[in-house]
Amino acid sequence: MHLPVWPTNMNRRDVLRRSALGLGALGLGALFCDEGRRVDAATVQGRRPLDVRPSHFPGRAKRVIHFFLNGGPSQVDTFDHKPMLAKYAGQALSETLATERKTGAAFPSPFKFQPYGESGIEVSEIFAKTAQHIDDIAVIRSMYAQVPNHEPSLMLMNTGDSIQTRPSMGSWVLYGLGTENQNLPGFIAMCPGGLPIKDSENWHAAFLPGAYQGTYIDSKHRELSKLIENIEHPQTSTSDQRRQLDLLSRWNERHRETRGDDRLEARIQSFELAFRMQRDAAEAFDISPEPQHIQEMYGDGVHGRQTLIARRLLERGVRYVQLWHGAGQPWDNHAQIEENHRRLAGELDGPIAALITDLKQRGMFDETLILWGGEFGRTPTVELSGKGDPQQGRDHNHYGFSVWLAGGGIKGGTVHGATDDFGFKAVEDRTSVHDLHATMLHLLGFDHEQLTYRYAGRDFRLTDVSGKVLHDLIS
Repeated sequence: MHLPVWPTNMNRRDVLRRSALGLGALGLGALFCDEGRRVDAATVQGRRPLDVRPSHFPGRAKRVIHFFLNGGPSQVDTFDHKPMLAKYAGQALSETLATERKTGAAFPSPFKFQPYGESGIEVSEIFAKTAQHIDDIAVIRSMYAQVPNHEPSLMLMNTGDSIQTRPSMGSWVLYGLGTENQNLPGFIAMCPGGLPIKDSENWHAAFLPGAYQGTYIDSKHRELSKLIENIEHPQTSTSDQRRQLDLLSRWNERHRETRGDDRLEARIQSFELAFRMQRDAAEAFDISPEPQHIQEMYGDGVHGRQTLIARRLLERGVRYVQLWHGAGQPWDNHAQIEENHRRLAGELDGPIAALITDLKQRGMFDETLILWGGEFGRTPTVELSGKGDPQQGRDHNHYGFSVWLAGGGIKGGTVHGATDDFGFKAVEDRTSVHDLHATMLHLLGFDHEQLTYRYAGRDFRLTDVSGKVLHDLIS
């Protein structure tokens, strides 16, 4: 009796094919049919993962720019004026809610509010330049999250899930629409000075193919070589790099034939994108060709520069740009909120107003969806130290906070929802993060219930199992 000779270079799939009449391979094949089914179909048809794809229906917006005020800006100091706080200043509120830290009496905003535009929406003085565009802005004053902690709230706002690792919204948008420029990343996250809390999980592709992951840029730098590390090879010429990549691509294709792993395709695409970026990225990130009056309008600070770069990226076909305020959680002002919020808002107010003006001048505003906000808001009561002394700041507040949208089909000069008289809790037209995401996807041309990806035997979506479109915000 001769035993079968098993090749020494067999992999696990070979074993499944050869064992028990191949029944194991049948089960494995069923799993692969589930995982990444739609993307595989596109690849078979010769399409690249980032090729432009049609949405479910014509969308009002073609691109997104997200100003992320990481740390949590205070709604009662920005876009949700609460005069009752001044009336009850220094007094205990009749109803308070449990927060992460101990808080005390009502703490009125140190900033002046006034109505702006024909809509008469009241805005804080620290965003006076942005307020000049209030008739183009829809303020949502009734947002709520799930817990008063940064990490889960960041994940909820970015990925739609506060616990599990899920694809970010930018990744979902890129998966759904592709990108209009194959020589630049379709999803870029800029954060000056380092990474925010939760690092790259905020722009992670998770179980979506890796081609849809965000590309991080440290926008504190001015030099291209520091903005984008390894953008140029110090020794190898462009022609030699092309020959090396062609050879590597042939090897990878041969390897992929026996593996069937989507991650290898993502790696191949990343090599190709990095090569193509050597020319286009240098041009897109260089703001020196911009007219002097445009550069002055945005300002020379890091937020002015990164916002101007973002506009240049958007007009070159990048699909989703996220602008973080800085490393860590700069808007997390538990103490001295007047000083800190005034400084932070001063860094953003001018660039935001400049962007809206610039997009209008270029005919891009109506097709660019702008989102402003953080992961949650802050308490209308003052935070106390361990000894019970007022810190002149505010604790985390996930019960009610504000974000705003503009451009891309948004009905400007509108307010959706409301918090209570003191700004503690959303009480009117309460709006979940899933509602916000569903509305944004709708403006981009997607039914949020149908934009799915099959993984682990289930169809996943950005809005999980909930979310409704806020039609009153759509023009």
